[in-house]
Formats: sequence, structure tokens, C-alpha cells
Amino acid sequence: MLKHLSYQTLKESGYDGYLLEDAPERVLQFGEGNFLRAFVDYFIDMMNERAGFNSKVVLVQPIAPIPGGFDLAKVINDQEGLYTLYLRGFENGQKVNDKRVISCVSRCLNSYTDYDALMACADNPELRFIACNTTEAGIAYDPTCQFTETPPSSYPAKLTQFLYRRFQKFGTEAGKGFIVLSCELIDNNGKELEKCVLNYARQWNLEDAFIDWIQKENIFCSTLVDRIVTGYPRGEADSINEANGYIDQVLDTGEIFGFWVIEGPQELKKELPFAEAGLPVLITDDHKPYKQRKVRILNGAHTSMVLGAYLAGQDIVRDCMHDDVICGYMNKTIYEEIIPTLTLPRDELMDFAHSVTERFKNPFIDHALLSISLNSTAKWKARVLPSFLGYVEKNQALPKCLTASFAFYIAFYHGVRLEDAGLIGKRSGNEYTIHDDRDILQFYDAHKKDSNAELAHAVMSNTAFWGQDLTEVPGFEAAVVQILDDIETIGAYEVMKNLL
Repeated sequence: MLKHLSYQTLKESGYDGYLLEDAPERVLQFGEGNFLRAFVDYFIDMMNERAGFNSKVVLVQPIAPIPGGFDLAKVINDQEGLYTLYLRGFENGQKVNDKRVISCVSRCLNSYTDYDALMACADNPELRFIACNTTEAGIAYDPTCQFTETPPSSYPAKLTQFLYRRFQKFGTEAGKGFIVLSCELIDNNGKELEKCVLNYARQWNLEDAFIDWIQKENIFCSTLVDRIVTGYPRGEADSINEANGYIDQVLDTGEIFGFWVIEGPQELKKELPFAEAGLPVLITDDHKPYKQRKVRILNGAHTSMVLGAYLAGQDIVRDCMHDDVICGYMNKTIYEEIIPTLTLPRDELMDFAHSVTERFKNPFIDHALLSISLNSTAKWKARVLPSFLGYVEKNQALPKCLTASFAFYIAFYHGVRLEDAGLIGKRSGNEYTIHDDRDILQFYDAHKKDSNAELAHAVMSNTAFWGQDLTEVPGFEAAVVQILDDIETIGAYEVMKNLL
């Protein structure tokens, strides 16, 4: 009979890996989900082992528990904060499967059921860092939130209350503010969070001295996070537990690749010894070039490749990487059309691009092309269009692969009928569902009987989609129409092959 994971269970099983049973709680983390536990908490655990960081993390569930639902906080507490993390993937051409028991977490509080205990953390003089990932919707200013609520609904309002408690306790002491590491996937996440906090401080008529303290004693860092986290391995959990000799109800998995860019003053390096621990974490005064690199190369490669690859008969990213034509098309897009438009040193861009190909080959992740195709209109605008326009401006010519990617996008969205679930498209006689904003799907449904030339013109001239009229880019419309005709006659795969 397997026992549940605990420090005692690990001792009994002869576990000889690194464990930190006791340390001061120096980190408060809003967010207890798979991503933060495989990313931020992993890095903290590694700093504890390699650089003597000696810190425990208090996890906070920012949302109310669901009655009768799985109680993640309770399970984490029952396991004494311990959980097993597997980082798996392809590295330097080799298959990697790294196991680590993470021991940096002390406990998990729920901001609704444990409100008083959460606020009491502000009285801990050792507490210095706040990490958060409350989803893209989490950093939002909701003026209906009140100072008297326990707690208010929005995360920035909860944080403002917490900071005020800290100010009341330590406001006259220098160095007792926080370093806030915001990991939400929005632009300038740290700065946006600080704006929300200041809005609440003013709305709630809190004293000017508190507002000064927020700005002088706290550092709100914008960050870029990069790791695919696959979470609880449902299909493998029983066999993993059997192999480990204990039951872990909050197993976590992610890819081996990880990169964290933190925008902040250089003195942070002394307080956060990531470099000393040999971790892929960069502290810089500007995170934007690295964000641009990720969005344009990693996300841009996904968006420019997957729709054409799906039309060419593939279903999973990894399989695309083992097809010379599709992989060749993607690499040509990255190396010849995207990288030349970026500003970071070429060596850094080439290394990152090489890692992208390895990540896409990950044998542990079945990344479905259709799941990546979700909301491709906004994705093409954000991830691909800047590279396309940058190439045109630099070379006074069209980038052939990125031009084809736009044609693949239109062909993929050229559906046959609109249903509640989405727009229905057809590939080799089989139907698939296109998911996007309803008004976008209605637009394509209205144009489903158009010729290629009519459809291309309607899509490219739709300024609501692209923020500009793409028919004004010289030669672009004619090139897209030609590729759409070719997709119909010879197929998407042959179109890719002809580009190589």
C-alpha cells in the first residue's frame, strides 16, 4: 500500500535528492497552479540548493474554492508542500526526463477561506518577494472592489490590502517593501499591476505616505516567462507513483527548456542569486527585446506553420518536425524572414531559434495543430504581421514563406458552414472546426462562396482584423491569390515544397 508524499515518506523510501525542510518564508506567491510550480518554484528550489537562497514559498489560491471540487490547497498542505516535478524534452539532440522533488513550498492558503492567515504574512519581517500569475485577466482594475471586503475580488485589490498591512507594520523601516515578480502574459505586466495598485490606493483614500511607500520601497518587475508546462500527467500518474513508491496527487510536468527575463535594477542580482545557481534567468533593464524574440520566433513559427501543416495532412507539431518539407519551410521562415527583422545579437537569435526546433520535437508533448489554431486571426496580427512588414520595409520585397503563411491562414478559414461550436472547414473530405471570435467566423461564413480573389481582397482589406489595409502592400494581394489557387490545385504540401 503506497503512502502519500511527505518528508517522512521520503525518508522511509531512502530518497537521497535535495530537500529543504525548514527555512524562513521569504516568498509569497499568488497562484498555485501547474505553471508557477514548474517555473518560479522550480527556480527557487534550485537557488535554495545551489546558492543557499534558503527560502520557503507561501502559495496563495487567489480564487474561492469550488464546493465539492478538487481542493488543491488541502492536497498541497497534506503533502507538506512537497510535489514531484518532471521536466522532459529534447536537449542537445538527446531525450531528457529529469525528476525533482520540489521542497521550497511551506503551505498553501486560500485568499477567501484563509484571509486572516494571508494578511498575517505581511507581518513577517523576513518576507521580501511576491510572485504572481493570476492569468491575463488577473491584472485588471475593478472599481467596484472595496477596501472593507475580505477579500475583494480582483487580485490587484487583494495585493493593495496586503501592501497596506505591510505599510502599517513596517512603513517607517527602509528595505521592508517587496520585489514583485509579475508573470502574467500581458505587456508590461509589472507596470500594469503597479498602476492598478496605485488606483486602489487612491480610490480607497489611503494616505499619501502609503502611496509614496508603494513607489519608493517596492519594485514591480515586468517579466517574460517561457516554458511549456503540461501539468498533471493524468494518463501516467499511476505508473509514476508506482515507480516512485509514493502517491503524489499534485505531480507536475513541463518541458526541459525554461527562460525567465526580469526587468529591474541590477542590484536585484544580489538578492536573487539566479546566476550563482547557473539558472536561465536574466535580470535586465529592458525585457522587451526578449519578449519580441519569443513572440516573433517561437509563437510566430507556430502561427506561420501550423495552418499550412494541417492542410498538408499533419495533426501534431512533433510530426511536422520529422517531415523534411514542413520543417524546412518553418526553418526557412525563421532564419531567412523573421530573424533578419529582429534587433538582438544574431548569435542569441540563432541559439533561440535552434532551441525552438528542439522544443517542437519534444517526444513527451502531443501538441495538436488544431489546438494551436485557436484565434489565429489575432495571433497572425500579433506574431507574424510585424515580421512580415519588417521584412518588406527592409528588403522592398515580399517574404515568400510569410506570404504563404497568410494564404494558408485564409485557406484554413475558408469554411463551409457556421455552427454553434464554430466554423466548419474541410480537409481531404473530413471536417474540422475553426475557433475564433464570433464576428470573425461570421465574416468568413459570409464569404464562403467567394472566389479566391474575392476572398483574399475581403480579408486583406478588413482593417478591423489587421489595423491597416494589407492590399496596400505592393504585390501582396496578387501573391496571396496565386498561392490560394495553388493550394486548390496542387495542395498545401506542394506549395511548401516549392518554397524550399
